[in-house]
Amino acid sequence: MFEMLGISPQALFGQLLIGLINGAFYAILSLGLSLIFGLLNIINFAHGAQYMLGAFVAWYLLAYVGIGYWPALIVTPLLVGLVGMATERLLLRRLSRLDPIYGLLLTFGLALVIEGVFRHVYGVSGQPYAPPASLSGGYRLEFMFLPKYRAWVVVVSLAVCLGTWLVIEKTKLGAYLRAATENPTLVQAFGVNVPVMVTATYGFGVALAGFAGVLAAPVYSVNPLMGSNLIIVVFAVVVIGGMGSILGSIITGFSLGLVEGLTKVFYPEASNTAVFIIMAVVLLLRPAGLFGKAA
Repeated sequence: MFEMLGISPQALFGQLLIGLINGAFYAILSLGLSLIFGLLNIINFAHGAQYMLGAFVAWYLLAYVGIGYWPALIVTPLLVGLVGMATERLLLRRLSRLDPIYGLLLTFGLALVIEGVFRHVYGVSGQPYAPPASLSGGYRLEFMFLPKYRAWVVVVSLAVCLGTWLVIEKTKLGAYLRAATENPTLVQAFGVNVPVMVTATYGFGVALAGFAGVLAAPVYSVNPLMGSNLIIVVFAVVVIGGMGSILGSIITGFSLGLVEGLTKVFYPEASNTAVFIIMAVVLLLRPAGLFGKAA
């Protein structure tokens, strides 16, 4: 059937794999954005810069400290998450009683500053980051070649996304978090330190961006523009899935990655705009997003 359409199975499955990998990054980044917006009502435009920061921290750890990929996968999200917690505590908390647009403007400014600093130091050229030796090479399947590292990215992204969803939706900690967003005074009356919970939640959302940055380092070159190239698409994913919907972000992220991959096979000219066309259609038919709740 593929041959009848002039498309080889290798080309089709190859593009689907690329789409699935892009979808894994869309999902994990939009998950962090939804977590921060849904629970804290902060539109975190600095998320792309924090993702880029994660990739650079992993590169720094390897180039200057000698810490390889596997330790960096744990250390980097912790470091980037701490930076996020400091950002919430020192800057964003001062705007917590104001309209969310002020938080958006602040995080947009932060993104410009972070990206500007890295562009000043490194220009726009990429820094190489090799995958770990245990994930080099790949599997030669009947219809395509599957690189081990890319398969790992998809599997670990899916595991982290589903694990986060389970914690938020099915555990007592998640129940406290959701209750604190609805009525922080009442939750605090039960002995829960809501300000600390807010700081930790923002830090966790930022740590997810840092984690995605480490995963992305061996796939894309580590460069100052890698966050800004992705953040608009990630926001579109969040809007399509439903602002603040964690499950919506995960499903929409992976699905749109596959749609993007298929578009590159059948109509490459539309591959960069397919996500935004889908977003426009969804907003017209269901303004709250596919998994969002109408206000």
